[in-house]
Amino acid sequence: MSAARPQRPQEAAAPHFARFGQRLLLSALHRLLRVDTPPRLAVLIFHRVLPTNDPFLASDPDVQAFAELMRLVRKRFSPLSLAEGLHRLTRNTLPPRAVSVTFDDGYADNVEFALPVLQRLEIPATLFIASGYLDGRCMWNDRLCQAIRRCPGTSVDLTPYGAGIRPLGGPRERAMLVRDLLRLFKYQAPEHREQVAADLAARYAPDLTSPMVTRTQVRELYDQGVEIGGHTVTHPILARTPDQTAYREIAENKEDLEGLLGTRLRFFAYPNGKPDLDFTAAHTAMARALGYQAAFTTGHGVAVAGTDPMRLPRFTPWERTPMRFGIRLLLNMRHTA
Repeated sequence: MSAARPQRPQEAAAPHFARFGQRLLLSALHRLLRVDTPPRLAVLIFHRVLPTNDPFLASDPDVQAFAELMRLVRKRFSPLSLAEGLHRLTRNTLPPRAVSVTFDDGYADNVEFALPVLQRLEIPATLFIASGYLDGRCMWNDRLCQAIRRCPGTSVDLTPYGAGIRPLGGPRERAMLVRDLLRLFKYQAPEHREQVAADLAARYAPDLTSPMVTRTQVRELYDQGVEIGGHTVTHPILARTPDQTAYREIAENKEDLEGLLGTRLRFFAYPNGKPDLDFTAAHTAMARALGYQAAFTTGHGVAVAGTDPMRLPRFTPWERTPMRFGIRLLLNMRHTA
């Protein structure tokens, strides 16, 4: 076996210079956002915080990565609750680089792994909950993911669902297949995607346990200062849902959670959340008519004083290293909704 090639000095220094360059860029962006920019509020969106890295949930940070990102938010930004952030936005009193942290859907790992990090760093948070999955139920995407993860053999026959016969491979290939199938089924009729997920889970993951919070946990979160927001009952794509059903999804979710907490919900998040694709002006009007003070999308950018409070943007950088996360977040803060 040949000896390893000695590392050249410039090669050894490369990571150091890269980090130094990133710090310079971060510092320059900080200065840029202090000059001639109106007050702006960036709202971060997360779904899950995992105990360890999972290739099937590649967009969700593990608890160590999440803690690093939140330490950056605490050090370099000004974390505020949604209520305070929106209040100060309208009064032109936001601090520099104001940020609010939110979570969608209602996963139990938000309680177990995310909340201790947030409490330790004194970062407020809002949890938008799809109430139809409380107390042991499971969203269609999670059932599909676990079925593909556990499926035996080298291929799976999805011909009955219009997806053909798909090779499985190892964890990485299966994770890629899950992402393909989620994209394929997401905008199909809810009955169809539910049937696909139910069939596959019954066949390959019959003992699947729910990853969602319980009603008791929702109440405990609220008692610990976490804002609870609405997110419909069953997380439909509202733009693909009949208006009467869409209204019922928003209204019954709000009524259910308000009954549980004994308080009025102030904020709502559109499922999936892409403006004019996943929801329309009709759904904005529904949320306003039902008494919501503000509603959130998944569009890029930040909110400024003139942003429609029923179409507030949320964006989370996909980078998982704190420095790149911070740079991407600062770049996003240059774009107003």
